[in-house]
Amino acid sequence: MGETRQVEGEGKELKLSNLDKVLYPKTGFSKGEMVDYYACVAPALVPHLKGRALTLRRFPEGVDDLEAAFYEKRCPKHRPDWVKTAKVQADTGQIDFCVCEDRATLVWMAQLAAIELHPSLSVARRPAQPTALVFDLDPGPPADVLACCGVALRLREISGHFDLECFPKTSGSKGMQVYVPLNSKTGYDHTKPFARAIAQLLEKQTPDLVVSKMAKADRTGKVFVDWSQNHPSKTTVAVYSLRARERPTVSTPVTWDEVNRALDAGDAGKLVFESGDVLERIEERGDLFEPVLSLKQKLPDPEKLAG
Repeated sequence: MGETRQVEGEGKELKLSNLDKVLYPKTGFSKGEMVDYYACVAPALVPHLKGRALTLRRFPEGVDDLEAAFYEKRCPKHRPDWVKTAKVQADTGQIDFCVCEDRATLVWMAQLAAIELHPSLSVARRPAQPTALVFDLDPGPPADVLACCGVALRLREISGHFDLECFPKTSGSKGMQVYVPLNSKTGYDHTKPFARAIAQLLEKQTPDLVVSKMAKADRTGKVFVDWSQNHPSKTTVAVYSLRARERPTVSTPVTWDEVNRALDAGDAGKLVFESGDVLERIEERGDLFEPVLSLKQKLPDPEKLAG
């Protein structure tokens, strides 16, 4: 029987089990270490999850066993009674999704070996109204995160043309995401075509670097600017979520200076952060992604974009 621990916090009790189970075989990173990371990162992470339908990506046998891994949209029935849910329309009908409102819920999700957390871009009570627009930058080998840096900087430049601020984060995997905070009455029927038009503009301006179409055959050596994430049924990996890679890397907010420095140095390693690195960064800098929750911005009218 694996290591167990009974924890209590915020008036909630939880039994944690198999804490010595190794989830990342290459590094020996255990379930207990994952639980501790999510407990520590909760003050920065929970605000980005609150009120949102959450898809869990669970790895009960660790990151190397992809056959045992699965995405879970429907909140498990064996959940504690203090775990909140939200009924949201999905492709297969209405589903009760988990909603993470506090540290206890986050730790419970870690107990389920939910290594990756994928929230909706909108809160559950306003499912048609995203709080941000996102560009998911996915490099096709041999392109890498440095190629994504160049595209991200172009996105920043174009966004600035429309008086919009945007914020980058690493995916924790091989790419990056750029978020444009909205926090206004903007629907997906506005964000998706806007994102698509920007992706197509980038492709037109830099066809050797950017592709805006889904076909994988077109992506070799280029960065796919995925605009389709801006849809009610899509999710994007949460900021501060661990990723199921060889090492316990994390989707980490970075500054534009860091993006520039990594690109100038030609060093992709400058944009790789593991769980310990992220906790240190938060201690030193706070939540670099906080403006994504608070900054109110309005997208231009489609006619202005066309112009």
